[in-house]
Formats: sequence, C-alpha cells, structure tokens
Amino acid sequence: MKLQAKFALYNAITKIAVILVLGAIILLSLETISSHHLDGRLTKKRLKVIENLSDNEIDSLLRNQHSFTDYNILKDEFIVLNAIPNVGKIDTSIFFTTERREIEGDTEIYRILNDQFEYNNKRYKLELGEAMTAMESIKTTIRFYMLIVLIGSLLVTLLTDYAFTNLILKPFYKIIDQKLNKVNDPTSYNYENIPTNTTDFKILDNSINSLMRKIANLFLLEKQFIANVSHELLTPISILSGRLENILSAENLPIEHENKILASLKTLNRLKVIINSLLLISKVENEQYLKKDQVSIQQELIDIYEDLEDRIIDKQIVYKNEIKEHFTLTGNQALIHTLLINIINNATKYNVTKGSITIHDELTPTKYILTIEDSGIGMEKENVANAFNRFERENNDKEDGFGLGLSIVNSIAKFHQLNIFIQSKKDKGTVVTVEFPII
Repeated sequence: MKLQAKFALYNAITKIAVILVLGAIILLSLETISSHHLDGRLTKKRLKVIENLSDNEIDSLLRNQHSFTDYNILKDEFIVLNAIPNVGKIDTSIFFTTERREIEGDTEIYRILNDQFEYNNKRYKLELGEAMTAMESIKTTIRFYMLIVLIGSLLVTLLTDYAFTNLILKPFYKIIDQKLNKVNDPTSYNYENIPTNTTDFKILDNSINSLMRKIANLFLLEKQFIANVSHELLTPISILSGRLENILSAENLPIEHENKILASLKTLNRLKVIINSLLLISKVENEQYLKKDQVSIQQELIDIYEDLEDRIIDKQIVYKNEIKEHFTLTGNQALIHTLLINIINNATKYNVTKGSITIHDELTPTKYILTIEDSGIGMEKENVANAFNRFERENNDKEDGFGLGLSIVNSIAKFHQLNIFIQSKKDKGTVVTVEFPII
C-alpha cells in the first residue's frame, strides 16, 4: 500500500471515529435538550396562567369550585386546573412527567408540568401539558440533517486530506521515479535535486545522490575488472591451449600422454566457454552494449536454423517454423541472436530422438509474442522455478552444459525489457514464451 493511501486511510479512520463519537453524543443529548426546552416553555406558561387567574371566566369557575380544562384546537397543548383539599402543608415544588393522555379519542404523549398553589385561601392543582409529537418530528429532522452534515463533512475532509497528502508526497514519488525507477546507467545519473520544501525529502534526495555516486564508482570499477578479466584469464588460457596443441602434434608422443593432453585441452575449452559466458552476462547486465540495430525476428530464426540444422537433422527432429508476422524491434542484433539460439539450442539438446520443435507467434496491439515449444525431456517443477539461476541445469548425463544458457537469455531479455516465461513438465516437453513490448 502506498504511503499516500496509508495517510488517507489513517485520516479516514480517525475522522470516522471522531464523527461517530460526536454523533452519538449529539443524538443522546437531543433527548435531554428537548426535555429541558419543553420544561422551560411549560414553566413560562405556568407563570402566565397564574398571572391570568384573575380573568373573569376562570375566577368565576374557581369561585364555583369547578375544575377547569382547556385543550387547543390541534390537541398539542392542554391546561387542567383542579381544586384539592386544603389539608396540611402545601407542596410548592414543581415537577415534570411524561405521560400518555387521551384527548377526544386521540392518544398523545405529553410533557406535563405539575404544580400546586393557593388562590383566595384555596388550593389548586395545575397541570400544563405540551405534546411531544412536534418535538419528536423536530428531533428526527435534526438527526437527518445532522447525518447529512456529518457525511458531507467526512467526504470533504477525506478529499481535502487526499489532495493535501498528494501535494505533500509529490516530491517523494518524483524522487523515487526519477532517481531510482528510471535509472539504468549509474554513470549517466542526474544528481540535480528535486525541488521540495520538506526537509525529510531533501535528506532522502541527498542520500540517494550519495549512494548513486558510490554505485557509479563501483560500476566503473566492475567494467574495468571485466576488461582485466578478459585479458588476464583468457590470454593465458589461449597460450596454454596453443602449447598443448603443439605438444600434441609432436611425433612419437606416448598414447597415455596424448589422452591426458586431450583431456586438458577439453578442460581449458570448458573454462574458456564458462568465462566467456560469465563475461557476456556481466556486460549485458552492466549495459555495455548498444541497442541501435533493427532486428527482424523472422530472419534471425532462419539464420539460427541454418546454424543448428546439422544437429536437428542428426536427432531426426521435426522442425516447424510457423512464424506469420514480420516483426522488427530496435535492439542489439548479436544479443537477440544469442537469446534465440540459446532457447532453440536447448529445445534441440534436451529433445528426444524424432521429437519436434514448433515455433509460432502472435501480434497484439501492445506486444509481439514468440513461442518455442518442444517435445523434449522437460523439467521438474523446482527446476523450472530456478531455470534462470546461474549454473542451474536439468540433470542429464547425455548432454554437456554449464547451466549458463538461460541465465544469458534472462539477462538479454531484461536488457531489452522483454518478458520471458517457461512452462515445462517432466517427460512432456517445454514451452518458452518471449514477449516483445510494442512501444
């Protein structure tokens, strides 16, 4: 997961948690707030009722000791006034209850103020009620709009956080892209710093520059080492081979000495092949080759068949070149030739007598796919996984090899940004697929 995504995820989780907590507190507080609001309104109405007790109509009813009941037309408020016995000390405390009341056949939930008072030396019980239906509707509306506001706030903050982290991390991704991903040759590395105001990114940029300077120095040393190895190792091998061949041409050489010299020449030749293969891999991986040739895959396959024709005929292999596309790529012709000849040579070397080799291709809008299929001895699953490792090879006493052919193929494929895949089953054959991207 990208750092930017982690930042956004962390901000989202924390904001959601905060919003949920605040939302829960607000929702729980609505009940208390609404009750206090109703209680305050009922308390004010109580003062008005007591102040208006001198009105003629109410005063007349009180003098006649009748109870007074009043409901408004919407049945959302009522006033009940009852006379109570004038016994003991009057309870002047005001308290509130929430009850269901039936008014003219309709049952509603009311918040009720209960109070006792004296008027003209008589005691009365006053009940002021207000329906909670309207308040419940208000609370529902408040909850709905609060939910919308919270969700909207969350989305806005997430978008702004994402945009802000993208702005903050833009130099970081630019450093990674330009200073690491796009660097193929350390000697042509661009040491110019990426513009940023973030101190941490400046430190990262400078650290990468310092590291690349060290890598560039090591890269140059390795190139020099390769050149020295080419001279210091291959030259003595050639000298030894020449001397042994001169000795071998001498007359009256005992047969046992001749056999030993032939074995030594064979060993020197194997050593020379190994050194040349390792040098080739090293040069390819160090990108010491140019990629300026126009390479025709179809023509290369024709040339490779001419090179391997004797061996293919010797093993009575049925060779089918079913190439249909005239695909050409820009690269190093010698290396592409080496890549293809190694694959086809393996298909020949590890094939069975009277086996088959089939080569076919496919062209898509994004890539050219070349497939080389043989009916040979195949490989075990673990050998397929390690096929590109150096000195890894299928155990076969009948064929000589050093386990470097597919390593060379892999290095050349990476050098040309090709994808290569191997499918193989023991005693079922092998399929090698090479994908050439179309740029």
